[in-house]
Amino acid sequence: MISEILKKYEPKKENLLSILHDVQESSGKNYVSTESVLEIGKFLGMTRSEINGVMTFYTMLSEEPRGKYIIRICVSAPCHVAGSVSVKEELKKVLGIDVGETTGDGLFTLEESACLGVCDIAPAMMVGKDVYGGLDGHKIKKIISEYRSRK
Repeated sequence: MISEILKKYEPKKENLLSILHDVQESSGKNYVSTESVLEIGKFLGMTRSEINGVMTFYTMLSEEPRGKYIIRICVSAPCHVAGSVSVKEELKKVLGIDVGETTGDGLFTLEESACLGVCDIAPAMMVGKDVYGGLDGHKIKKIISEYRSRK
């Protein structure tokens, strides 16, 4: 798997972020394993520490297995004022998990995001790469139900 991804890139440090994203997306569990970090390091001539520094800086990258669908709740000031606290509480209730946790079936991981850049539709969340705004309890239940049916 990782060797196929690395073949797409020149062994240059500026390709690190793209490689990490590709590896994470292909992992099946939305994370970059320690073994992958070591292989990437050999390929790019980087230490594990250098790669981990990049991974811990970018919140969309993870060293821990996560759900198939990553749900990011915007907790910026505009979303907070528009009701992101209620959105977070509803998601916790519907999913049966807390922020930073993954559902038992491995479908969802719930995370907070400082800003999704969609203040005009606050409160907002992302599921994977899909953005949803103007959220309330009914919309949240419908969205989660749709993703659960995709299994």
